[in-house]
Amino acid sequence: MVFVPGIGLEHGGAKRWLNLRITTFQPAELLKLGFVLYLATWLASAKEKVHTFKYGTMPFLIMLAIPAILLVLQPDIGTFGILAIAGMCMFISAGGRVTHILAIILSGILIFFVVVQFKPYLQDRIDIFLHPNKDPQGAGYQMNQSLIAVGSGKLFGRGFGQGMQKFPPFLPEPTNDSIFAVASEEFGFIGSSLIILLFVLFAMRGFHISAKAPDRFSRLAVIGIIFLIITQSFINIASMVGLFPLTGVPLLFISHGGTALLFALAEVGIILNISRFKSGSSFRQ
Repeated sequence: MVFVPGIGLEHGGAKRWLNLRITTFQPAELLKLGFVLYLATWLASAKEKVHTFKYGTMPFLIMLAIPAILLVLQPDIGTFGILAIAGMCMFISAGGRVTHILAIILSGILIFFVVVQFKPYLQDRIDIFLHPNKDPQGAGYQMNQSLIAVGSGKLFGRGFGQGMQKFPPFLPEPTNDSIFAVASEEFGFIGSSLIILLFVLFAMRGFHISAKAPDRFSRLAVIGIIFLIITQSFINIASMVGLFPLTGVPLLFISHGGTALLFALAEVGIILNISRFKSGSSFRQ
């Protein structure tokens, strides 16, 4: 629907939103959750067949290819990367062969480099990632301003609300994509490290819930949701400190509102509901 004129909303050269008149909606967030729940259902029913290429890896590739086409056309490579990582982790957890996943990853890397040749904006992001000081007032502006914000926070930061980079014309998207850089400037190394630690604890708690889940479906669903949230959050953080190319994905639970926050909270609700049941107890899917 994002490609339908009058319904789809284009911003920054990407068609990722639906114009609902009173607000906008990013259907890719619904796609991620739907993909995880659908994949968990299929993996739970496939059981030992997941080990095979014909009944395991091949159907998994088909299920991964459908959202891949939709997301690449938008384009939204970052969201597809998050979805693919979560899907592969679920596949391995369900008993899929690691060698098959390694082959998929290598093939994905080759396909990515082919796609890059036809997407100039991807070439620019990779070039800026490799050469951060190139074009500091153009394509490399956000990366450089982010590094300035992170570095100026030092150990303890400037103090809550005292950061300067969040004001125009400095750091772009200070309440969304660049929120971690703002937090690093105001709370310093200590505060930004605490944010990372909270995400690590969140993941550990999620994996504990998954291990105690009552059935195969719920266990795989929790694993998929945890990897959706953690992968997106760490990609955002890594892009702000120059360890990963800029992707435009928000930092969940911290970035300002939007569809991403809505579905992140819904995903946590699913995990909390599953946590009410233990192995051996009844659980209605």
